[in-house]
Amino acid sequence: MAELKGRASSTRRYPCERCPLRPLPVFREFTGEELDFISRFKTGELAVDRGAAVLVEGSHSAHLYTVLAGWGFRYKLLSDGRRQILNYVMPGDLIGLQGSVMGEMQHSVEALSPMLLCVFEREKLHDLYRNYPSLAYDITWLASREERMLDENLLSVGRRTAIERCAYLIAFIGTRAKVVGLNGRKRVQIPITQSHVADTLGLSLVHTNKTIRKLADRGLIAWRDGGCEIIDMDGLCALAGWDGPDEGPRPLL
Repeated sequence: MAELKGRASSTRRYPCERCPLRPLPVFREFTGEELDFISRFKTGELAVDRGAAVLVEGSHSAHLYTVLAGWGFRYKLLSDGRRQILNYVMPGDLIGLQGSVMGEMQHSVEALSPMLLCVFEREKLHDLYRNYPSLAYDITWLASREERMLDENLLSVGRRTAIERCAYLIAFIGTRAKVVGLNGRKRVQIPITQSHVADTLGLSLVHTNKTIRKLADRGLIAWRDGGCEIIDMDGLCALAGWDGPDEGPRPLL
């Protein structure tokens, strides 16, 4: 896996006031004062190539990032190289907060596709907590949301059957992607491989392949060269026994 190279650009392609994500209904509106602080908090933008390591477990990062465009995933490795994917990151997600609190990263983040990141200086996080309690609450909300998603994923891995797990995972990722505008077409396409699915669900690659074929045979998904295309979202949710996310407008830093 390639290491992340490059620096935050001093030229902002997307000033916070004209952020392409803010008009989306999934994100809450900011006050002028909050937006002014976020504009000063942001130091620039960073383009990341597909397959690059955005953050590495055990490292100390001087920055936090908000995903402006693209896909990524969070994961941990065992000493023999076996990988557990913990969650997927998409536009609007804040990454690197764990390193700010724990001192070093407890997981890694890799780019699934080319990504564009908004870069924030970690040292200024104290100013946010000290002077902007509403934004501090937003960060707490985002951390709680991540915990909730991990709870759902653990329930799925622990108690759902293989086909239910796979249906849930694809519906979960697809639902999140749709609300942040990652796919403008009627059908959502997720740029993951079957290895990503296996490493998320704790299944062998052979078992994963058989399970994915069962979903395809039911007309719920189609597996393309570029990843998984969702054909029947309602059918996936019904098979997984999942009602979908239930949350109002969320923060965007």
